Amino acid sequence: MSLRTSDIVPISEARARLTELADEVVGAGAEKVLTKNGMSFIALVDARKLDYYHALEDEHAGLVLLDEAQIGLQQLLAGRRVTHDELMSALSDQ
Repeated sequence: MSLRTSDIVPISEARARLTELADEVVGAGAEKVLTKNGMSFIALVDARKLDYYHALEDEHAGLVLLDEAQIGLQQLLAGRRVTHDELMSALSDQ
């Protein structure tokens, strides 16, 4: 969904119109970007969408972990291993 200029609201104006803006976000699905000193500051997003965004983040994190596990397994099967001392040395370098 793309933002329209009407979806960008100065925070000073949002104070007076918060209920109206919230109704637009929930009713029309129009996310609002509130600005402070002319710069993006916060966003008003439907709570259900926020839950969905968080679920997507969790799913992405799980996929990244699966990819890393697959790489590790492939390295193990290919015989690429590190000793305990090599591992501890690599970890202490970070």
